Amino acid sequence: MTQGLTSTNPPQKLPLAFGGGAIIGALGGLIGLGGAEFRLPLLIGVFRFTALEAVILNKAMSLVVVATALPFRMGTVPFGQIAAHWPIIVNLLAGSLLGAWFGAGWATRLKSETLYRVIAALLIVIAAVLVFGHDASVGRALLTGTAQMAVGVVAGFAIGVVASFLGVAGGELLIPTLVVLFGADIKLAGSLSLAVSLPTMLVGFTRYSRDQSFATIGRNRSLLLVMATGSIMGTLIGGFLLGIVPSALLLPALAAILVISAWKVWHQAR
Repeated sequence: MTQGLTSTNPPQKLPLAFGGGAIIGALGGLIGLGGAEFRLPLLIGVFRFTALEAVILNKAMSLVVVATALPFRMGTVPFGQIAAHWPIIVNLLAGSLLGAWFGAGWATRLKSETLYRVIAALLIVIAAVLVFGHDASVGRALLTGTAQMAVGVVAGFAIGVVASFLGVAGGELLIPTLVVLFGADIKLAGSLSLAVSLPTMLVGFTRYSRDQSFATIGRNRSLLLVMATGSIMGTLIGGFLLGIVPSALLLPALAAILVISAWKVWHQAR
């Protein structure tokens, strides 16, 4: 099994890691995501990590991006506004924490070829969500009361599983869920998704730490820090570009990138 980039040669790859992280962060920043969906194919296709190693490294970098993105958004969505919606956060976390734990466990037990194919399929699903679900307009909540809570737990569980399999924050799925199921404003939904994502990712990260592939973080810590730094800078740049690039062109283009990435990841299984 390929072990990916080791600590003996990372300096040769650091500029590419920073540049790739910055570009991917900018793409993610344009649509309010951390860019992990685009980073994962880069880790597999360019840096040649195995599927599980790439997911673990992606999870670590996503944690850094999500942890910094939440305070970056405080000027637009204050903490008090987020805290006022704590029942929604708790509702989704009730499912997502379990989903993250079980998803990480399932990922570590899958054969590498199977995991490549699961990742490719999930990238296709996320591409579809970007095109059809990301610009959902705010309105009344789809459900209320007990039915809303039950669906929230189930949706949270599914999102937690997907986040663990890909090493992503899950915002591309959480934001449409918050808008449609709970009737949240799109800007508020972005911050609420981060509040749900951070503990969800920590649970998945903890579960992955029990697998021997987790050692890839220590072997590639320089690459990890450089790419994470590039991702954060790119996310800030993407936020500034948000008002310039029309979403009508942006979302289909990003979805196309994910479809191409999914095709490449799928062929890694051969």
